[in-house]
Amino acid sequence: MSKIADLVAGLFKPVADVIEHIVPSGDKKLELQSAIFQAQMGMADKMMDYELALLDGQKSIIMAEASGKGVLQRNWRPITMLTFLALVVCDSFGWLPNPLASEAWTLLQIGLGGYVAGRSLEKVAPAITNAVAEAKKGK
Repeated sequence: MSKIADLVAGLFKPVADVIEHIVPSGDKKLELQSAIFQAQMGMADKMMDYELALLDGQKSIIMAEASGKGVLQRNWRPITMLTFLALVVCDSFGWLPNPLASEAWTLLQIGLGGYVAGRSLEKVAPAITNAVAEAKKGK
């Protein structure tokens, strides 16, 4: 969540700096700073809504795969990662006729990151969804 806050703050920093250096002290400066802060909070709120929708979408995909009827549908991610693991082991021992290309390593990093993130998301998404919903109710 702090990444979102940092991103939004970074977007509004130039405007806040201009207000700080150009507008003389007084009520007008406070009014402008307040308006910038309100806009910043509104944008952060919209970005949180987007993140929540994204997490919900990812959660539904993972849940659909995990509860699917076909063996392949439920297990394609682990099978893919085990295949990559076998390729890495074979490459590490020089058992492949050609070493893995750098793109294969990049694909492995993305795949492993996606698999780990997907499994983590599957376990954490309900708690995040509930926490954000509760925070919105408390406004």
